[in-house]
Amino acid sequence: MGTSYLYFNARDELLRVRTDNIVYFESDGNYTYIVQKNGKKEILPMTLSKMQEQLNERLKEQAGVFVRVGKRHIINSDYMYRINVAQQQLVLCNGEDETFQLAVSKEALKALRNLYLKIINK
Repeated sequence: MGTSYLYFNARDELLRVRTDNIVYFESDGNYTYIVQKNGKKEILPMTLSKMQEQLNERLKEQAGVFVRVGKRHIINSDYMYRINVAQQQLVLCNGEDETFQLAVSKEALKALRNLYLKIINK
């Protein structure tokens, strides 16, 4: 399987992002930030729900790697490193030296942890 890309067209700009470089998406009202493994952040004029729809439509079965976590984030599950429910913290790691710490609700973290436990126990 080759490298896959997501393309986003916004007014006067076209953005192409490798899907395996995306660590997470973060909502900011009617905008969504794309955070890449090199730390670069891009902003797009769409809600997180719309982004989730776009991922499912464009990536089909590959969209399963992206998991909605609470109201503010969609993460690339390949980068998941630590779920700390007590501290309400999700840590993603790019596999090298860069980590990304996200503040997430306890309920969302419990659901994510349970998802991983189901996968592990299969």
